Amino acid sequence: MHHQDTHEPEADRRNGDQPRSRRRWWAAGLAGVTGLALTTVGVVAATPAADAAGRTRSTADDHSKRGSGKTDARRDHGKTDDRRDRAGKGKPGGGTPVPCDADALIAAITLANARGGATLDLAKDCTYLLTADLDGAGLPAITTPITINGGKHTIIERAAAADPFRILTVEAGGDLTLNHVTIAGGQTEMFDDGGGILTSSGSTLAINHSVIKRNIGHNGGGVANRGTTTVKHSTVSGNTARASAGGLQNMAGLLTVGHSTITDNTATGLAIGGGIGSINGATTRISQSDITHNYSALAGGGIGDFDATSVVADSTISHNTAANTGGGIFEEGQLTLRRVTLTGNSAPGDGGGGLEIQNVLGGNTATIEDSEITNNSTGRGGGIRNLAATVVLRNTRVAGNQADTGAGVFNNDNSTLTLFSTKIVKNTAVTDGGGILNIAGGTVNLNTATGTIVIKNRPNNCVNVPGCSG
Repeated sequence: MHHQDTHEPEADRRNGDQPRSRRRWWAAGLAGVTGLALTTVGVVAATPAADAAGRTRSTADDHSKRGSGKTDARRDHGKTDDRRDRAGKGKPGGGTPVPCDADALIAAITLANARGGATLDLAKDCTYLLTADLDGAGLPAITTPITINGGKHTIIERAAAADPFRILTVEAGGDLTLNHVTIAGGQTEMFDDGGGILTSSGSTLAINHSVIKRNIGHNGGGVANRGTTTVKHSTVSGNTARASAGGLQNMAGLLTVGHSTITDNTATGLAIGGGIGSINGATTRISQSDITHNYSALAGGGIGDFDATSVVADSTISHNTAANTGGGIFEEGQLTLRRVTLTGNSAPGDGGGGLEIQNVLGGNTATIEDSEITNNSTGRGGGIRNLAATVVLRNTRVAGNQADTGAGVFNNDNSTLTLFSTKIVKNTAVTDGGGILNIAGGTVNLNTATGTIVIKNRPNNCVNVPGCSG
């Protein structure tokens, strides 16, 4: 794979972090809400709006029950996160009501920016239908701390017949919190990132108990992040990227995803990350989440990283597809998986049904602990394909994977694979290397004294692996 296909540097520069020009005042909208009294920054700090204790959990939580004895640990860890959320955030409400009218919402955000911030309470059972392009977005750019609280069936959506624009931009210094809001239907012009939301360097975005769906952008169909973005108890679904990262794109920023579902997103370009993509030294942290049924036209159906770091814990990455390589995960960077189930993913074009890790940039590693890599399929490396990187598996099970060669693990030359207390069992290769296929020049350390076993694979257990019976 050529890394220049995945990096998209021209698009990155085209969508730089320089603040956009000051928006129009939208006097007509303001006139329609004369007397609108907005909560200022001081009030926001005293009573920030967010997730109420005892609210019904999101759909993402319904998917958090997983097998292999991991459910209790994940549930306990989730309770800790819930307590932290409730301790740091107040009960929704207490802000300025915004009637069910798009012009009223535009006016409220404009005034909030002018006054240094606000908490806005949107109407429930309301769709704020946006029809006008305000310099690339349907709403004024966020430049101050603003919290937007929704309710049951609160939607902010671009009108289908409107010209292309994203829903929201968060500029440097902006701090946007979305609670119980659906962001839908955003669509950028060609080469503009962030179909639903774009965050700039120096900005902050928190998405809580919300939905990001049916948005279209160049990189980051749902959200393109250059600042600090947190997604909790939310669903990112049905978004499309013309290049990388159908759901969430992390571009040199920090992205944290917890208790969420990333599903049915698509990256149609020759790039990476159907569900989540990270590039340019970005750091992505994922926990207690499901990444499922996403598609990439090139690499990384579920997760795709290039020159990035991803840490995934207590999560399931399943039934994702990459047309070429890395059905579940494609990695050119640093990857850590802890208590992760990587299952049912496919890469019909080339290799790495569950995980493909490459070392084009040098020094790339994958550490996989207490995890399961099962029932993935591809041409080479049904469970894992390692191309010149360093891969360490601890207390992990690789089983039921299928490939032409190296059904469990395909370890290329100049690659290092080290196993501790790991089971490579019941994988099936069409040609050779049912358990592990090691190309001459590669290194495989089984460490059988720790309990590593390679058995019951077909047509054989190992090829060119010292200490492993054929």
